[in-house]
Amino acid sequence: MKTGFGYIRVSTQKQGEGVSLDAQRDAIAEFAASRQITIVAWFAEMETAAKGGRPVFNDMLRQLRRGKADALIMHKIDRSARNMTDWSRVSELPTRGVEIHFAGEGLDYSSRGGRLAANLQAVIAEDYIFNLREETIKGLRGRLKQGLYPFRAPIGYRDNGRGQPKAPCPEKAPLVRQVFELYASGRYSIPTLQAEMARRGLRNHAGKPVSKHGIETILNNPFYCGLIEIKRTGDTYDGVHEPITSAQTFRQVQEIKRGKAGKKVTRHNHLYRGLFRCAGCQTSMIPERQKGHVYYRCQRPDCPTNTVREDRLEAEIVAAYKRLQLAPDDAADLLRDWQAWLDKDQRREHLQSIDLRIAQTTERLARLTDLLLDGALDRREHDDRKRQLKIDLAALQEARASAAQSDLSDALLEKFLELITSLAELHIRLEPDEKRCLVENSFSNRTVSANRPVLEPYSWLTSRDFAELTPLVTQNGPLLELLSRLTMR
Repeated sequence: MKTGFGYIRVSTQKQGEGVSLDAQRDAIAEFAASRQITIVAWFAEMETAAKGGRPVFNDMLRQLRRGKADALIMHKIDRSARNMTDWSRVSELPTRGVEIHFAGEGLDYSSRGGRLAANLQAVIAEDYIFNLREETIKGLRGRLKQGLYPFRAPIGYRDNGRGQPKAPCPEKAPLVRQVFELYASGRYSIPTLQAEMARRGLRNHAGKPVSKHGIETILNNPFYCGLIEIKRTGDTYDGVHEPITSAQTFRQVQEIKRGKAGKKVTRHNHLYRGLFRCAGCQTSMIPERQKGHVYYRCQRPDCPTNTVREDRLEAEIVAAYKRLQLAPDDAADLLRDWQAWLDKDQRREHLQSIDLRIAQTTERLARLTDLLLDGALDRREHDDRKRQLKIDLAALQEARASAAQSDLSDALLEKFLELITSLAELHIRLEPDEKRCLVENSFSNRTVSANRPVLEPYSWLTSRDFAELTPLVTQNGPLLELLSRLTMR
């Protein structure tokens, strides 16, 4: 009696839990008995046949080529292969003396007509997969253009079912928001942030602490600010899901990751790490603790700028705030101007300015395709610019929405102006993270020259014209968030 192998396959685990594998096995066993073939081994697999590389299938073919059985019995042709590479490997078995049988199809593979029919069915099976893949991709693109993410929700979101946008997870979304806020503060590197978020309870889909790679993935994913990016194709879409973080914060995180926000030195968590540069060589002043004091040093031995103590920096910052803080009369004038702006032409002009920038950014996005087609940009440059412009556009749209709402009450405005009339005292009582945020947003150029700090303030601090203060209110997200939080204390 001849010996044979039985091969049964389904494409998914879900199918394997049903009757499909058992039905194939019964049909093959019955066919083998009718042909007096003894099944000496069964090979069961739950893998798609659209691509090569099935481990059980490959192992079975190796054993057949070594003469371990006289025949191979499968249920149908599409159970053996849905790609021509694997089908060609099956087709060559008769040249090695191995018979091929299909229990569910009346084909005599040993005859010319049977081989031709089998080959035609194999081509049809492969074409079915190609067509299915194209229809699936078409459906996915349709969802993406609608702003829907048709894949598993990233950490911090939950799935709401097919055709529904992802929704922030009540438990994880606040923790993911903290990932962006903490990294944007400049206090954390990826390893220290990963440890901190593990302590706070952020977990991945498997219920385990998020890894360093997972933290990187979160920080790089624009999905969290409302955009959908498909890395394989480089396409970016506007999502309809609720963002977890603002586009402004996301953009700030990307600038820090690219090194544009100064080098972070987080090992000892020093107060002004990464905020000051040497005036001579423009390298970062690195903090070191020695004999109970923190010193900020230029690391170049040939640079005349040597070192400055942290308490000296603190004293100079407080003195600068005392010189720059608003006088009570200036605050009263600004409050009147601010209240007028909420209702009159200045606000409208500001909104028009933002609208113009939105239109310019939108136009630049539209021109990207032409630049790609003209060869002025390669595909990677096109995708990188498109992603950045999408983030910039989202940040501008946030700024416009904030300016248009104008839900700041008179009481909040008065408290805000009260705070900036006492900047020195405010700085002294702030927490370390808040001090860093205030200094970073108050002084555009922070250098050390001849062992003395040099601070150049932003225009909103030096001008007493409300027009200079308006961008702070509507666009400087981190500082506005800080000052708004302080007004609630």
